[in-house]
Amino acid sequence: MPSLYVVATPLGNLQDISLRAQALLAAVDAIAAEDTRHSQRLLDAVGIKAKLLALHEHNEQVAVGQVIRMLEAGQHVALISDAGTPAISDPGARAVARVREAGFPVVPIPGACAAIAALSASGFVENGFHFVGFLATRQTARRAEIEALRALAVPLVFYESPHRIAECVADLAAVLEPARDIVIARELTKLYEQIVRMPLGEAVAWLAEDPNRSRGEFVVIVSGAPATEGLGVEAERVLALLLADLPVKSAARLAAEITGASRNALYARALELKAG
Repeated sequence: MPSLYVVATPLGNLQDISLRAQALLAAVDAIAAEDTRHSQRLLDAVGIKAKLLALHEHNEQVAVGQVIRMLEAGQHVALISDAGTPAISDPGARAVARVREAGFPVVPIPGACAAIAALSASGFVENGFHFVGFLATRQTARRAEIEALRALAVPLVFYESPHRIAECVADLAAVLEPARDIVIARELTKLYEQIVRMPLGEAVAWLAEDPNRSRGEFVVIVSGAPATEGLGVEAERVLALLLADLPVKSAARLAAEITGASRNALYARALELKAG
């Protein structure tokens, strides 16, 4: 059946393209690309000749109509972004939704993803993470978004551009506890790849020491909310209510999602309450 294939492409190192991705891109009738000129260089490098059509944030609603017409005509279409996995803080999510609504299969061709690559090298050991993507461009809105994430007990994962990395890190340091750890990963898989981990309170000065440290595309990861001595009245109340109807593990998980308190601490407290 005609399908839309969501194809991950390399972040930088062309050797990271999978054999399956190469075969698929060579076989489809057309490739919807975020930047056709950028994608043409990738296709030329791996020896693929294909019809390219532009699908980016400014024309996504119109371009997906063309994609659906191609699928209706029995053609197969691939979707790629400039780097990494499409539709993850990149254009494509609306197109995928429209194609699915039209009744056509959407098939993922997995591969590179900047957030996962950075997480794998970060050294954070918490269970889970919270992917944010790009924060707001204006400082007031950006700080409000960070404040809303402050209670989460899992690492926070952000994307940032070289133009706003200094402002982003400064706002993270201003809103969150300086003792948290931050990982700054830039230019992943490229010649000047750099992945560093340090206390959040030192990150602003570290960036300022060398202008080169603000170059490239960034993944920023900040450790979750530090554990507190007590859970707090609200967390205790929510946990007690949930324990009346749910098993310990489920009650602790939901209480953590509702209140932002540590899931491990809630689980330990739930065991105490059940035993008592």
